[in-house]
Amino acid sequence: MTRYRSFVALGDSFTEGLNDPGADGRFRGWADRVAERLAVLEPGFRYANLAVRGKLIDQIVADQVPEAVGMRPDLISFCAGGNDLLRPGSDPDRMAKKVAAAVRDLRATGADVLMFTGVDPRDTPIMRRARGKFATYYLHLRSIADLCGCRMVDMWSMQGLRDWRAWSDDRLHMNEDGHRMVAARVLDVLGVPGDEDWRKVWPPRERVNLSAKSREDAQWLREHFGPWIGRRLRGTSSGDDVMAKRPELTVFDEQAGDPRQL
Repeated sequence: MTRYRSFVALGDSFTEGLNDPGADGRFRGWADRVAERLAVLEPGFRYANLAVRGKLIDQIVADQVPEAVGMRPDLISFCAGGNDLLRPGSDPDRMAKKVAAAVRDLRATGADVLMFTGVDPRDTPIMRRARGKFATYYLHLRSIADLCGCRMVDMWSMQGLRDWRAWSDDRLHMNEDGHRMVAARVLDVLGVPGDEDWRKVWPPRERVNLSAKSREDAQWLREHFGPWIGRRLRGTSSGDDVMAKRPELTVFDEQAGDPRQL
């Protein structure tokens, strides 16, 4: 088993931890959960999370990648592209070229690099129309991981994430259950023993009332999708005024869930 002494997480809302609330009022998420486990195994373990919701590939590459390179941790997670793919006219081939250059820079530090495919969007009414574009991008990421010697976390194959019980009301961000599953998958990919299995099997659901389902869809359009479209039209992002929750590589206190600066 590889022993990691430091971990830096890069990305957007997925890595920031939306919508998995922690006891301290900040979002927790899969990356914090992985850090907690690694801290148990390695005294003095250090952790930084530079991810900010709403960020695009260009922003992550320009702002977060150089920070991670300078920190020179043992382990770096890099997940980007979800927000780009949701925008009209996005090109998965061009996106992949940007990711490849960033990953090469991260690997040049000697760190192990974690990469991620996204979840299969076939069960999402709007995003499933662009399923081919998503699949093309994720295949590029697998190729980059193979060529650069990265560890790949394949969420496309995680059937438990296809159940809406793993997602929050906005249908874009995982809830606590979803983040727990991803954390378990990451630990499995790293070869680190954990307490949970990512192969979650949900109990059968009651038959859905079509009238209630229509009301839920209308509420989602009004409360979540509508505001998201509005931000796109205004050229704003949910992360415009948000700072990284753990911007420094600090010693992680696994009991308190907070880092302590060196």
